[in-house]
Amino acid sequence: MPKAAVDGACGCGTTTGIVENPFIRAQVDFQGWGYTVAMRAVIQRVSEASVTIAGDLVGRIGPGLVVLVGVEAGDTADDADWLAGKVVQLRIFADEAGKMNRSVVDTRGGLLVVSQFTLIASTAKGNRPSFIQAARPEEAIPLYERFLNQVESLAGCRPERGVFAADMQVALVNDGPVTIPIDSRRRE
Repeated sequence: MPKAAVDGACGCGTTTGIVENPFIRAQVDFQGWGYTVAMRAVIQRVSEASVTIAGDLVGRIGPGLVVLVGVEAGDTADDADWLAGKVVQLRIFADEAGKMNRSVVDTRGGLLVVSQFTLIASTAKGNRPSFIQAARPEEAIPLYERFLNQVESLAGCRPERGVFAADMQVALVNDGPVTIPIDSRRRE
């Protein structure tokens, strides 16, 4: 199976490309459709969180961040690296004055990272989400692992994690609540 790819997507000066996927092969006009390839994360500041699989606890943290990560076909190592840096440096914890001015590293908080392809859902047509833009496992797993390795390197501690493609139950107590989506292509 050919690797899913988007040639010339967003930010490299070209606005058209080929999308190869086991389900489609099409010429795409990125500006006309507004389509962008992006690694996505949803970051939640938590007072505690855990992930279980088939009743077995596989990860648990106290105060810190839960990071849900979705990899889209065509994402690159640059996307994973940028996203990891943003997550680790994001200042969403209170300082002495009560302002969001400290990162998870500053607070020595925990990190729980869970892969979640549903972040790449498209709801443009009908009421059933399409996941066709999500990267296939052979593309997504290396980028997810790179993201984990970058987070570990930047944070100085190994993040707790789920298991890629497993049926997981994630429990958390959102602190604030603070929930922030981040997109690697929009760089926000």
